[in-house]
Amino acid sequence: MFEYSQVSPVAVVLDEVSPAPDRVRDLQARITSMQATKLDTRSIPTHPAIAALLPGGGLKEGATYSVDNSITLIMALLAGPSAAGAWCGVVGIPEFGIEAAARFGIDLERLVLIPEPGDQWLAVTAAIADVMGVVVTKPPSRANDSSVARLAARLRQRGSTLIVLGPWPQSEAMLSISASEWNGIGDGHGYLSARQVTVTVTSRLAGRPRSSQLWLPDRSEKINAAVPGSASSVLPGRALRQEATG
Repeated sequence: MFEYSQVSPVAVVLDEVSPAPDRVRDLQARITSMQATKLDTRSIPTHPAIAALLPGGGLKEGATYSVDNSITLIMALLAGPSAAGAWCGVVGIPEFGIEAAARFGIDLERLVLIPEPGDQWLAVTAAIADVMGVVVTKPPSRANDSSVARLAARLRQRGSTLIVLGPWPQSEAMLSISASEWNGIGDGHGYLSARQVTVTVTSRLAGRPRSSQLWLPDRSEKINAAVPGSASSVLPGRALRQEATG
């Protein structure tokens, strides 16, 4: 769908991570030595088009958010904190592509991937949350209530933000893509050049869901708010519609 040039920085990819204290300390020392920016407020940088939908106007330190089946939306959420200097970790998502992440503005030098944590995913997620500002995880199984409570306490103590691919108990909000439209295809020819989506946020604190249309990405591969009904008139080629997307 997109052409990606070779990316020179390479994200740290760990086949497995032991939650042992010495391994965590080593990782923490490395991150501390390279950390350029400290996020010293309770909110962390988020793209304005997405922040407007979230309770409190942005992602919060120490909170958990759920994303319904969309790695693209997760990358959009990581872009702001990463650009501000936060380290980001992705646990249990082997299909998370570093080329696409770089296109969204995620700093690969501050990205750690643990694609296959196995049945230790919860321990790995907790260990990574000790040393990183934002952690993404995809649970292969349901965690029990006591484990969820311990992880929540750990996030609040460390000021880390957790983004879960899928449902999660007591999440601050659930983000989903409820409609999608690709642009760029003509009459049997052309290239997919931009995607307009409807992002919906459901929060336990809000009375009703909030929705907004975004370019994810636009023709210049950026995230931008979209004017409803403008897709066909702005971009050449026929639109390819989808009811739901990942």
